[in-house]
Amino acid sequence: MYQQSALIFFSRKLFLGIKLFIVTAILSVSCYSAAAAPADTNSNGTNSKKIIADVKFWNANKTTSRQIYELAVLKATLDATQATHGKWKLIEDKTDYPAAEDEASVFRNKGFDIFATVAGNTKLANEKKIIIPIPLMKGLLGYRILIIRESDREKFAGITTAEQLQALRLGIPNTWADAGLFRHNGYPVVEKGSFDELFTRLRDKEFDYVSFGANEVDGVFNERAKAVGQLAMESSLLVYYPFPLVFYVNPANPALAERITSGLKIIGSNGVLDALFKQHYGKFIDNLKLKQRHVIALKNPMLPIEMADFKPSVLMD
Repeated sequence: MYQQSALIFFSRKLFLGIKLFIVTAILSVSCYSAAAAPADTNSNGTNSKKIIADVKFWNANKTTSRQIYELAVLKATLDATQATHGKWKLIEDKTDYPAAEDEASVFRNKGFDIFATVAGNTKLANEKKIIIPIPLMKGLLGYRILIIRESDREKFAGITTAEQLQALRLGIPNTWADAGLFRHNGYPVVEKGSFDELFTRLRDKEFDYVSFGANEVDGVFNERAKAVGQLAMESSLLVYYPFPLVFYVNPANPALAERITSGLKIIGSNGVLDALFKQHYGKFIDNLKLKQRHVIALKNPMLPIEMADFKPSVLMD
């Protein structure tokens, strides 16, 4: 009887020991698997906690309205690709580089990853870059409103042909991209000085008018021209040329170029880009009565091959 009880006791101890061994082994394997597996994987097996990417964005040499809009579009693009490309941190730099050679070297010498500019910007013609041929602003930057002297309102109201406008002089700050475009179309251009000096020189009759995109002209007039005095926004003409705004990416960062391309396609198809455009510029299209103005069209010889057939969509609604 005693031997039988001892045998039963020994069997139970052995069973408990084997059970404890198995449980310990399972926990060890589980812990190893958890440590070996990527942290926070999604159901599709991708890692949801990728390395945070720093994106150095140069956002200068342009009007305030463009800076605000381009920053919003870039953020939306990065947000749209966070699930597939990981988290991001945007480093915005608004340092102005008025000299053409400084702007040209923003990738090569200054280490920026991305900036927005007009497609075919001649200052970067000889620089390596990746152009993302997806327009950011529906072509609105190519619809130009003139700022003139108040005393010349009647003169400009009578202009209906390109030849009449070509008889007058356009003022453009030194190195701005559209100077060559106007010259190509037969317009006299006074290219000189800085943005800050432009309106004083217009008032003092060094030239007859200046031209800004419909997206920015209201801000430019109220922030700069109005204080100079004796100037006005012209109300009847609309100069148009294909002038798509796009992102340029550092050629050393093709992964970012792929991400931006993907993100722009996403926000272009899901309505986010349209919503941003309407939020920032819808009121200008209505207030400036773009559809009621007399259009004088120019050609743009600077467009890169991939955007040679660009057509604006801003006034098609």
